[in-house]
Amino acid sequence: MKFASVRVVTQDLERLVEFYQRLSGVGAARLADGFAEMRFEGLTLALSAEHLIKLFNAGAATAAANRSAILEFEVQDVDAVFERMNAFGANIVMPTTLMPWGNRSLLLRDPDGNLVNIFSRPER
Repeated sequence: MKFASVRVVTQDLERLVEFYQRLSGVGAARLADGFAEMRFEGLTLALSAEHLIKLFNAGAATAAANRSAILEFEVQDVDAVFERMNAFGANIVMPTTLMPWGNRSLLLRDPDGNLVNIFSRPER
């Protein structure tokens, strides 16, 4: 089995695509009306308009209702991401912080309220 992607359902696809493109610098592939994918090393982030879920999987997912999963992105320079996203007006939950296990971590929320962790690992 291969873990292929994480899909986030939204009522505002364009806003979410813009957020994740600004966060990562990765472009979104538009595979269908209301659906985009962003391909990262090791995983794909799929973004789906809620109307597609209602059309094909009625009741299976609700936009902007996540309160348990955290999307995590490993980067080289957490501070640079903090500066970029802070200037963009992102909802910063926790500014860049050194965690007890050595990671530098930044927590923010995407426009739908999903928690996003940006982190770098300590030099080995």
